[in-house]
Amino acid sequence: MSNNRSRSIGDLVREGGRSFSFEFFPPKDDEGEQILWRSISELEPLGPTFVSVTYGAGGSTRERTVAITERIARETSMLPMAHLTCVGHTTDEIAGILAELESAGVRNVLALRGDPPDGPGTPWVPTDGGLTYAADLVAFIKETAHLTVGVAAFPEGHRDAESLDADAQALKAKYDAGAEFAVTEMVLRASDYVGLVERAAALGVAFPIIPGVMPILNLASMKRMVHMSGREMPAETLARIMPLADDPAALRTEGITIATELCDALLDAGAPGLHFYTLNRSKATREIFAALRIPV
Repeated sequence: MSNNRSRSIGDLVREGGRSFSFEFFPPKDDEGEQILWRSISELEPLGPTFVSVTYGAGGSTRERTVAITERIARETSMLPMAHLTCVGHTTDEIAGILAELESAGVRNVLALRGDPPDGPGTPWVPTDGGLTYAADLVAFIKETAHLTVGVAAFPEGHRDAESLDADAQALKAKYDAGAEFAVTEMVLRASDYVGLVERAAALGVAFPIIPGVMPILNLASMKRMVHMSGREMPAETLARIMPLADDPAALRTEGITIATELCDALLDAGAPGLHFYTLNRSKATREIFAALRIPV
């Protein structure tokens, strides 16, 4: 059993070398639970820098998120990070979650505002007795618990941000509140990631920003996820995958190739590592990892 579990992700990423990490989500049923733990066991031998567990809309997966994160800390050699959102929780409830995570040996949290209960793009209404912004949550965690805090970053700006500059200012507020690193939503073009890093640096944001990567394995689901984030698929990507829309196997192969090229471009651009959105499956992530031109 590794002692890595007590490390700070911020420290690990800043120490040099390239980090790589995997993201999982709490499954809805027993079958999904089996798939999740099989994927975790298949990815553990790769020795990821850390793994993260997402938090459902409106806090709907609170207990499962905490339980999975605790089990990873207890039963694996991997360093787990739990996501935590402002949505649907008072500060007293958030303090209770933080205490539970700490008692289970979890030392890293990703602090998020979270999507409104009615979904992305709908009006944001803070919970009574809760917090309004991710920066507020970062500050609360730093005041309440002894945890390393990461935050989200958005290569093309958060869908609710008025502009890219306003989005960068929001990231700066999270940095000023005590966040030690950031993980982006899925990057669609390496140039978008580079632009984000440049905007952040211009404001004095000095923490590592890790790009998130998700391969295109299913065209409809990828388009849906991109739309939910308020973005559009790049034309150059669509030109490669649309001709394969009726050939799922060929589309998947091209999706893996596109993701691998993107990973190489991100690392070429100086990214401190890669964060893979696994969708609780390991095969595609392992294929990309094996194909990278620049080892991480």
